[in-house]
This record gives sequence, structure tokens and C-alpha cells, in this order.
Amino acid sequence: MIYLASPYSHPDATVREVRFQQACRAAATLMRCGIHVFSPVAHSHPIAQHGLPTSWEFWRAVDLEYLRQCEALVVLRLPGWERSVGVRAEIALARQWGMPVIELDPAALDRRQTPEAGREFC
Repeated sequence: MIYLASPYSHPDATVREVRFQQACRAAATLMRCGIHVFSPVAHSHPIAQHGLPTSWEFWRAVDLEYLRQCEALVVLRLPGWERSVGVRAEIALARQWGMPVIELDPAALDRRQTPEAGREFC
């Protein structure tokens, strides 16, 4: 299983929603390729809408427990990923644990919108 890291926290709820949708699209594309994916953004965004914080500080312990269970970290390079406190921490820990860290350009996924094209991505 891979851990799909992507930026999420932002003061603007619209930005958070767009990031959530992009993380879900990336996870779906990878899953069509037969890759088992855990996306903390896809998992946490709907839950946070029930009154929980959206900050890395709140989700850190939960997300890192999932990261420990994964074989690799894939970083979805959405705008802001390099400045994301959470993504930077996930990368640092994955490297500390000897886990492969792979960067994924979202443009590669955007060119493949259909299920058939998703298979071509593989």
C-alpha cells in the first residue's frame, strides 16, 4: 500500500475542497492501476466537516500511524506541496524510516480523465 501525501490545510474552504477532489482523483487513478492507496486527505476531509480541525497538528498522529503501515510515500505535487507542513513532515519521516519517496505530477493524471486512459497511465 502507498501513502498519497498532498497539501490540504488552507484558510479558504474552497482551496481545501479543490485539494480534496484532486487527491481523490489521483487515488482513483492509482487504484485503477491496481495500486492500493491510502490518501489521508480523502479520509480526513469528510470527517473534518463534522466539526474537527483541518490542521496538521490535529491529524498528525492519525496520519503517521497510517504512514507506518505503507510501503512507499507518493507526493502529489499540487500547488503548495513544497510549503505544506504536513507533506514536509511526512517526507522527512518516510526518509527516516527508509521508505521510498516518489513525486507524482498531477498533470500526468489530468491528461487521463477516463477509466480507459487511467489504465494507460499504468
